[in-house]
Amino acid sequence: MPLPSWYEGLEDKIPDSLDDLQGPAEGVVALPQHLAWSGLTAFDLSKRGIRMEMYRTVITTGRRVDYEAYLNADHLVADWPVLRKGLGPGYRQAWENKLLLRRKTSG
Repeated sequence: MPLPSWYEGLEDKIPDSLDDLQGPAEGVVALPQHLAWSGLTAFDLSKRGIRMEMYRTVITTGRRVDYEAYLNADHLVADWPVLRKGLGPGYRQAWENKLLLRRKTSG
């Protein structure tokens, strides 16, 4: 019997609306250990590359409550065209399907 897909149920964890993403827009964010257990654990949101690294970490290791607490809708939409390239196809598809990010960022 094959193992279930790594992405199975992922879309259910994603908030229903960008309005639910109430993460900080500025400052330095220290992620909790369940999200950032090694390497960089504090992220300066004014630095786009560092912010996108944090967003990749939260998206790939977090839960819905983490998405809502640490992701900011405006940053996510603005960074999505580049950020999506650093995510696996399952994450990309789930986030784009659920929040229509592709349409919002590509015109």
